[in-house]
Amino acid sequence: MAKPQYWLIKSEPSVYAYAQLEKDGKTEWTGVRNFEARNNIRAMKPGDLCLYYHSNEDKAVVGVAQVLTPPGPDSTVPDEDWAATFMGPVVPFTQPVDLATIKATAALKDFPLVTRGRLSVAPVTATHFKQVLKMGKTVLPK
Repeated sequence: MAKPQYWLIKSEPSVYAYAQLEKDGKTEWTGVRNFEARNNIRAMKPGDLCLYYHSNEDKAVVGVAQVLTPPGPDSTVPDEDWAATFMGPVVPFTQPVDLATIKATAALKDFPLVTRGRLSVAPVTATHFKQVLKMGKTVLPK
């Protein structure tokens, strides 16, 4: 099996918090209206892992989600050229990793929250993914 790719996905907690994903068990990741972020969704594969970031209110990475399905059209706009996929929860962070901490960490100077702050779906390197997990005192389940 191919190694998973890693991603950063964002949602405002008042719109769709990580706790809601845990409660629902899965969700269709819709509503992305930026071409670069759309193309990133189209590059996702089942099994890929995503750092789940609460934007605007909490400004912290709070959990890990997993891509469950290949990308397809965004069901909320069936006649437009946008993409979506289904996500499921993997593990909440033991300790959220806030934006200020990420920006203050030299090893994360190239992390998407620092370099591409407005992009809602962005690729993450394996090194950055593991660093943020470690900072959040979180271990992936086996």
